[in-house]
Amino acid sequence: MRMVAMATIRTHGYGGRGTVPIVRYVVYGAGAVGGSIGGRLARAGHDVTLVARGDHLARIREVGLTLDTADGVHTIPTPAVDGAAAVDWSGDPVVLLAVKSQQTEAALEDLVAHAPGVPVVCAQNGVANERAALRRFPHVHGLNVLLPASFLEPGRIVERCGPLPGVLDLGRYPAGTDDVDNAVAADLRSSGYEAAAQPDIMARKYRKLLMNMHNAVDALCGVGSPEAAELTARARAEGGAVLAAAGVAVAGPDARDGLIHMREGTPSGGSTWQSLVRGQSSEIDYLAGEIVLTARLHGVPAPVNTLLQRRVHALAASGAGPRSVAAAELLAELDTP
Repeated sequence: MRMVAMATIRTHGYGGRGTVPIVRYVVYGAGAVGGSIGGRLARAGHDVTLVARGDHLARIREVGLTLDTADGVHTIPTPAVDGAAAVDWSGDPVVLLAVKSQQTEAALEDLVAHAPGVPVVCAQNGVANERAALRRFPHVHGLNVLLPASFLEPGRIVERCGPLPGVLDLGRYPAGTDDVDNAVAADLRSSGYEAAAQPDIMARKYRKLLMNMHNAVDALCGVGSPEAAELTARARAEGGAVLAAAGVAVAGPDARDGLIHMREGTPSGGSTWQSLVRGQSSEIDYLAGEIVLTARLHGVPAPVNTLLQRRVHALAASGAGPRSVAAAELLAELDTP
């Protein structure tokens, strides 16, 4: 009999019962982030259902989810389904939404049709997902993801750092914390992560947004050259200036950043690069594109992120493959009057 960690949480009337036990998780999107979190939760004894698609789903159903970690390769048997209609929603599970931001609307439509009151934790890059979720769900939480991982092969997730796999903080959207945050953080800690409930979760996610400014550069050029480093620095500086002009709070450095140590020999590439490698759409409109949108709303320029957003879309449309653009070419375009 599998032991399931129990935590009583207050959900402000979720399900009409005032307090409910967290005994189950539905991880909607079992890619690099969702696969790591869901796999680790399941391995630690928590009740987890994964929502996946295509060959990835088929492989998980056939042999289990393979999780390549700093302490070995583990095959984790866990239920996996292709959508919310196939989930057993009894026991009031918490949804960990881990699809890419461009897939959020479709995921939310699927979820609200089958579990309209479920707590939703947005374990995603970008800052637009929580607002979208709050239009449909009363209990929304942001999860700040510092979890380098790769998903390049069906059924297999590679954690790119160790021995600590990642730092995962969460909080109520738009601000504050509640018992859901405390209970989920405790379950994440039991699964090997550094995790805590944080009242300023969106300020932390805006900081992560600026960190993610390297994603477009990595996808276009790779990040190993001085020119790529300069391009990334310009994108981040511009992003910071845009957010400041918009009056957006951005969290400062976190001492726990030093806990992230990359593993040698693991695939090197961010989420945008991975999407292009797999021939899928990328979340660039919610990374560089978020800075572009904010800049336009507040009447300030954002030429670096505008260029990066446009060139990632052009690269995907061309079929040329990731890292086929010279960083020097992009810098020259920016510096041309």
